[in-house]
Amino acid sequence: MSDPAATGAFVGPDATAAPALRPGAAPESPATRPTAAFYGDDFTGSVDALLQFARGGWRGRLLVGVPTPAALARAARDADVIGIAGIARSLPTAEIEAEVRPALTALVGTGAAVIQYKACSTADSSPSIGSLGRVIEIGREVVGTRTVPLLFAQPDFGRYTVFGHHFAAEGGTVHRLDRQPTMSAHPSTPMTESDLARHLSAQTALPIGSVPYTAYRDAAALGAEIAGSPAAAVVLDAVDEGHVDLVGSAVAGLQRPVFAIGSGGLSLGIARAAHRTGHPLPRATPSRGAVLAVSGSRSARTRGQADAAAAAGWTVQPLPLRPDAEFIASVVSSLRGGTSVALTSDDADLTTLGARPVLVALAEAAAAVVDGAARAGAAGRVIVCGGDTSSRVTRLLGVESLSIAANPEGNIVLCTAHTPDAAIDGLELLLKGGQVGDVDLFERIRRLDTVGL
Repeated sequence: MSDPAATGAFVGPDATAAPALRPGAAPESPATRPTAAFYGDDFTGSVDALLQFARGGWRGRLLVGVPTPAALARAARDADVIGIAGIARSLPTAEIEAEVRPALTALVGTGAAVIQYKACSTADSSPSIGSLGRVIEIGREVVGTRTVPLLFAQPDFGRYTVFGHHFAAEGGTVHRLDRQPTMSAHPSTPMTESDLARHLSAQTALPIGSVPYTAYRDAAALGAEIAGSPAAAVVLDAVDEGHVDLVGSAVAGLQRPVFAIGSGGLSLGIARAAHRTGHPLPRATPSRGAVLAVSGSRSARTRGQADAAAAAGWTVQPLPLRPDAEFIASVVSSLRGGTSVALTSDDADLTTLGARPVLVALAEAAAAVVDGAARAGAAGRVIVCGGDTSSRVTRLLGVESLSIAANPEGNIVLCTAHTPDAAIDGLELLLKGGQVGDVDLFERIRRLDTVGL
């Protein structure tokens, strides 16, 4: 039998061949060292990574922002994988350093074998916003200068990479990324290039390569291909779950610590490489009554979900950018009366913005309404739409960490908020990207109840 430490295979939280800690980092005993750790560049993506690791049988905890050393140590003791949910995807490139470097440094200090930068499965980024090129530079400086594996594919979510070109499904049709209706017209990072190596090369002077799936023979050979590449980072193909698992095993076998960038597909591949078994995730939690939905997303998918909610009897109206006490009281009254409420941003009055960026204004407004409803005891389950909006709303609510409460279906996840603030602690949050979920999602989440399972 081969030695797991020699092959690089995961053998659990006490895996051998752990990396040396950075100077000043607190030492971790093998029994308390997580096997993997990740930074998510938005909250919806971070929750997805947590879900994918859980599907592989891993215990996980998601921290909101860079934690204190004590909080990080507590999470490491209780989890196989720990994550830090961040906001880098929506940041100007000049601000990414201050957001990402402390997070990666903290995660390296845990002694985790793999450090993943969880990026969106549509590779959202540009030279000026959410630059993944800049992330590659920072990651190589913090974790190590070896070639960075890049896997954005997530086949179960309709995301595929073939010969380095990325494809994303929408409305039942798979589009090349630069022709996908939503991403080609994204308001912050419109995708104009489907060749991911070219897309990322516009964001860094470092060389970016790629390895096509036709070169895949086995995990060991792919690992050698990655390790031997002269490029700073390599884009990896995946068109099915077999490719995802092979890439995950290859990444698990690289010299540690490994720095990798990718979607929830990469998280799942890494998790399944460990061949663990875990308890199935709950599909539901007890009913919380009327549901509050707030949206910073202006995607057609989210608009359709709001329209379907209105047809199901919800109160659906624009989210005011400066919600006053009277407006919040009206929302609370509806919720207490048993009527669910959805506040949308596509009809928001942007003339009241002043000098505030749209994203910041929407997040602050959404957080104010959620906070008011929660403190009034009128909202126990909340839907937040939009990846960047979810990131900012969760931080504004003072949430310290998230755990998975239920996985009703697919990539839909209900999280439990953890915080010393009693009004927010225990709140159930569905943090969803603008393109996520079927048209009747809001109503199905309202009706979600363990009694009906």
